[in-house]
Amino acid sequence: MREQFLGAAVTRERDYARQYEYLVLTVNKDESIGEARRVLTDHAEYGKWDLVRTRLYLGGGRKYWLRRRVLRVERTA
Repeated sequence: MREQFLGAAVTRERDYARQYEYLVLTVNKDESIGEARRVLTDHAEYGKWDLVRTRLYLGGGRKYWLRRRVLRVERTA
């Protein structure tokens, strides 16, 4: 299983000027679906990621795109 983190500089057309960061999770055909589900659940529960897209390839591989809003903190002092 491979995780690829895409920073806030990567924007998609449907984001309409919102800033998101993306995480792409790639699962090979040899890896179990249960393990992939556990990893996705952990990211969603503890990292506040939302599942945006799922893709199933002919060979049995899967790719999941997750995103979360970038919180911009402004200095007040």
